[in-house]
Amino acid sequence: MQLESLKMFCDVVETGSFSRAAQLNHVTQSAVSQQIRALENRYEQKLLSRSARQVTPTPAGERLFRGCKEILARFAEVEQEIREQATEIQGATTVSTIYSVGLHELAAVQKQLLKTHPKVNMRLNYRRNDQVYDDVILGAAEIGIVAYPQPRAGVDILPFRDDKLAVVCAPNHPFASKAKVSITALSGVPFIAFDREAPTRKALDRLFREKNIDINPVMEMDNVETIKRAVEMGLGVAILPLATAHAEIKNSSLVAKPFAEGPVSRPIGLLIRKGKYLDRASGAVLEAFKQAALIPNED
Repeated sequence: MQLESLKMFCDVVETGSFSRAAQLNHVTQSAVSQQIRALENRYEQKLLSRSARQVTPTPAGERLFRGCKEILARFAEVEQEIREQATEIQGATTVSTIYSVGLHELAAVQKQLLKTHPKVNMRLNYRRNDQVYDDVILGAAEIGIVAYPQPRAGVDILPFRDDKLAVVCAPNHPFASKAKVSITALSGVPFIAFDREAPTRKALDRLFREKNIDINPVMEMDNVETIKRAVEMGLGVAILPLATAHAEIKNSSLVAKPFAEGPVSRPIGLLIRKGKYLDRASGAVLEAFKQAALIPNED
């Protein structure tokens, strides 16, 4: 039994037509019929039900069809792997990422990728946290990046790094003169928060409840950039990943203070669709992430 026979059988099932399957395989309709007959003889039962209008699989044919599709798909992947091994790695990989990481923390990944695989292009899609999961599960992205990764059906999670969080305020705010800021000092202070559905907001809300701290959110935003602008204007303070505010701290438009209670961080994870074959370009991007994870974030 040859793969060509299995492909013809699948084409007949999918098109419902011997003649259309013959066209797809560039053979005569008689040749397709012979291949189907040989399969039916092999399994000693009917695999297709023929009517005047359409060809449909029998129960046995339906089972064979599902198995053949898996075999053909895996064979195509193996062929692709073999072809790729003979060539330089190149191509494009789509990465869906939350804004805060995509805008501020992927320079090391890009640098590593350019160094090792200059012909591989990493395309970034900036998405909300839940949308990143959807992109990976539905195949719209090969790799996803989220904060506080949570187990979800159809997704494998790989740890990337931990983001150090800090209290961020304007230079003229009373916190700016302190060496460290206690979490309890945030009680009643005008606070610029992430929106309620953001994983970072949910994690901070849990922290506040544990400490019995009454936070006063005067604004809720879904984008770290707009939060920084509001803090710069003196509308309140915020808790942000330190990596997202390096430029403003360097320019003295924002001040960041560590927590008096000790380091607070948020985990960042990489998402891969469970069981998905990553081509060599995507594998190169994933390896660049792993290498970049070994490089500490600037503090």
